[in-house]
Amino acid sequence: MSKKQASVIIACDGSGHSENVAKTAATLAKALDLPLKLLTVFPGSRAERLIISGVWPSDLEEEKKEFGESAFEAASKALKGQTQPDEKILLQGEPAHEIIEYLDEHPAAHLVMGRRGHSLVKSLTLGSICEKVVRHASNPVTVVSE
Repeated sequence: MSKKQASVIIACDGSGHSENVAKTAATLAKALDLPLKLLTVFPGSRAERLIISGVWPSDLEEEKKEFGESAFEAASKALKGQTQPDEKILLQGEPAHEIIEYLDEHPAAHLVMGRRGHSLVKSLTLGSICEKVVRHASNPVTVVSE
C-alpha cells in the first residue's frame, strides 16, 4: 500500500471515549470512501516502568502486543456493523511524537482522535497528546470531545 494513499486513521487507546472516536472516524471514512486504519502507541514510559518492575525485555514485546490488541478490540467493537479496519498499526514510544512521525510518513492520512475534558489550566501545565498532535501535524486532524 502506498504511503501516499488517502486513509482515515483512528487513534485508539482502549478507553470508553475511543468508541466515540471510532464511530466518528467510520462515518468520515464512509463519507469520503476511504480505507479505515487503527493506530495505537504503546507508551515508552510504560515500557520503562515494566522493565524497572522486573519484566524482562524479551517479555516486553508480549506486553506491547497485549496492549495493542486491547486498544484495537475496543475500537473494533465500536465499529461492528459499520465497517472493519483495513490495517492495525502498533507503535512504541512517546505517543504524540510517534503519531506525528507516522503522519509525516503518510501525508494523505486524516487522523481522528479523542480529547479528554481537562481544564484549560491542566492542558497548559500537563500538555495533552491531542494538543501536541494538533499543533505539530501537517495532516488534517479531527478531534472528538468527550
